[in-house]
Amino acid sequence: MISRFFRLIEVWVFYHPKTFLAAILLATAFFATRIPYVQMYSDFADLLPQEHPYIQLHNEVKDTFGGANNIVMALSVREGDVFNTETMERIHALTQGVDSLPGVNHNLVRSVTHRTVRKTWLTEMGTMNSEPYFDPLYPEVTEAEAAALRLDVMSDPSVYGLLVSPDLKSALIKATFNEGQLDYVAIFEQLNELKAEVLAADGPAIDVYTTGQPVLLGWVYSYLGQIMQIFLLTLGILTALLVLYFRTRIYGIALPLVGVAISATWGLGIVSMLGYNLDPLTLVIPFLITARAMSHGIQLVERYYVELPHARDNHDAARRTFETLFRPGTLGIISDAVGLLLIALGSSPINVKLGIYASIWASTVVITVLMAVPLLLSVLPMARARDNAAGGGRGVFRSAANLVISRAGSTAIILFAVAVYAVGGFLSSKVQIGESEPGSPILYPDHDYNVSSKNINDNFPGSEEMYVVVSTAEPGGIKRPEVLNAIRDFQRHMLADPDMGGSRGITDLVLQVNQILHNNDPRWAIIPDEPSYVGGLLFAYMASSPIPGALKEFIDTDEQTANIVFFYKDHKGETLRRAIHMAKTWIEDPANQVEGMEVRLAGGPIGVTAAINEAAYQSNLVIIPAAMAIIFLFVTLFYWSLHAGWLMFMVMTFCTVATYAYMGLVGIGIDVNTVPIIAVGIGVGIDYSIYMMDRVREETAAAAGDLEIGVRNAIATTGKAIAFTATALIGGVVMWALVSELRFQADAALLLVVMLVLNAWAAGNLVPAWIVRFRPGFIVRAKPHQEEGESAALPAGA
Repeated sequence: MISRFFRLIEVWVFYHPKTFLAAILLATAFFATRIPYVQMYSDFADLLPQEHPYIQLHNEVKDTFGGANNIVMALSVREGDVFNTETMERIHALTQGVDSLPGVNHNLVRSVTHRTVRKTWLTEMGTMNSEPYFDPLYPEVTEAEAAALRLDVMSDPSVYGLLVSPDLKSALIKATFNEGQLDYVAIFEQLNELKAEVLAADGPAIDVYTTGQPVLLGWVYSYLGQIMQIFLLTLGILTALLVLYFRTRIYGIALPLVGVAISATWGLGIVSMLGYNLDPLTLVIPFLITARAMSHGIQLVERYYVELPHARDNHDAARRTFETLFRPGTLGIISDAVGLLLIALGSSPINVKLGIYASIWASTVVITVLMAVPLLLSVLPMARARDNAAGGGRGVFRSAANLVISRAGSTAIILFAVAVYAVGGFLSSKVQIGESEPGSPILYPDHDYNVSSKNINDNFPGSEEMYVVVSTAEPGGIKRPEVLNAIRDFQRHMLADPDMGGSRGITDLVLQVNQILHNNDPRWAIIPDEPSYVGGLLFAYMASSPIPGALKEFIDTDEQTANIVFFYKDHKGETLRRAIHMAKTWIEDPANQVEGMEVRLAGGPIGVTAAINEAAYQSNLVIIPAAMAIIFLFVTLFYWSLHAGWLMFMVMTFCTVATYAYMGLVGIGIDVNTVPIIAVGIGVGIDYSIYMMDRVREETAAAAGDLEIGVRNAIATTGKAIAFTATALIGGVVMWALVSELRFQADAALLLVVMLVLNAWAAGNLVPAWIVRFRPGFIVRAKPHQEEGESAALPAGA
């Protein structure tokens, strides 16, 4: 049935070649008009798996306690400490500058010079009073005032260590942004201008460090100018490869590039029509789809030159090419599209968008290349005789064929694959869920962003925050002593984590205020026995500050919900898993249960990243097996043979295990960015094996069932094409590894290169070796192509 269906398409398409070409041209012109509307930007919300409970909590509390879109800036002096006029003025200038950034939540800006960070003391009248640590109206700081300020800061646990480093050489400025489509470029540019102004001001030598999600995305945007450079270099590489391969065969050079241009136009037009944006972090995949389109074009033109000496005319040669390659090409493209579409099963919007538009883009290659190129060949003038010579280099592939068809050679290849399975399985166990090293894997370790993160984490409890929210059943419930004691016990429990630098919560404030109201006697740093007493302490603290919202960072206005903040040095996968595990251990212990109290995980950068990692892990468990299962099903149906499906499944698992082994060796973790790359690599890479299997089947049928001749001819012809198309695909992405300043793009490109090399090796060696060794019936009993469309298909399981 499938063979007849493809036969009908072949007859129908080539009966009206000019009509089909005109339709493709009109569609291309339409899509071209949509390209100017394509937008390229990153949206932080696209990274968040909205169904995850941590993200749901994050969405609830981000406007009250803050979210994960934070900036952390540190000013460090090289000599002395920060308590002098020039340095305090610089800290204040940075604070004011950060407070004026577009999209900032003004209630959640903190620094030692900010109006909400205040020195609190007990007056002679027995009441609490407060004042800011720095008054911009009187910025001069004498030596006596500096000494007093130093002591005041060191005695305030909400400032010392958290906003001013223990060695007093660094000060933090922290801010949270209101989430939405923030203008990261404007934020980044203003931050850089602010940093330059402060560094240029008179005073002691200082350094300024900045980190946080808006800064990271600002750096990503700053490298967008490299995309055109990478595009032009990639185009140059692909053109050079075409010239090297086809030499004077003009169609071989021009038509694959025409196919690429049509495919890219359709793809970008589809992105625009769907209303999606291109994300800078996922641009490697559109480049790969485009390179894959060119590889199909190369296969078609190469086959055209092979068919030309045996054809009656140009139209006949193009038709033969189409009949021979349309079925395996379509199967390969379906494999590509399936791998891409399954990315949409991920819970992060960025993967849903990518999966939808990339799968549609890849699917259109059936029309833009598999149909368009043979149709163009059928209407163009017939190639000259001197163009018909096949390229050289087949001697190498004939030698490879001799190895594969020998019993010892095929056995050795299969045993080598088994060894890779065993070793790869062990190395795969070393792959981390999430990031495997401190800082951001998007940028290189020596990048300014990661250097800033390291400096801040070395001098402070940590720039990575985890929010744990405690809710009570009734308003005012947070003031209950048993609730406060449970929160304090939870904080002590979490301090057992060696990577946790400290914590901040409502209990710390209650202890501090109670001590102050008892003449600063440390024996009174206790939680009172009555809720009313706790309420009095909180009221006294609020009354001491003229700034509204003094308690906002600790509790909500109903005193029903409290936020506990834990500071971590990094957001490596193991750090996150340990933090979440420790929190869950305490929460799930019946001994820690308090009536009417609920403890929920987890917000802040740590909670959001943990949710993204958990979602990526779950996506990995679904997407990769699903891609393999669906491709197995398609191959089985296309060839009506379980053995054909099994053979492709074996290749996919071999390459995937080897890929995970590579990730374990180089320290690439499984996250929201790498899962799509692996899925794409599976779909794209299996094309080679499909082409090889189909060509062995075709050559064996032409040789009247002689498998040795079939394998030898397939490797000598298709092996060469696979080697070149793999090289072309590598050329399509390798410039990201060589030119891009974004480490993730470079790592993604190298990961794809590894998968392409593995798949090319498997197609040229493992597939024919398996066929030689086990002689599957769907190959040895295959009929020539001309007869196949008129005969019944083979029974399943052959």
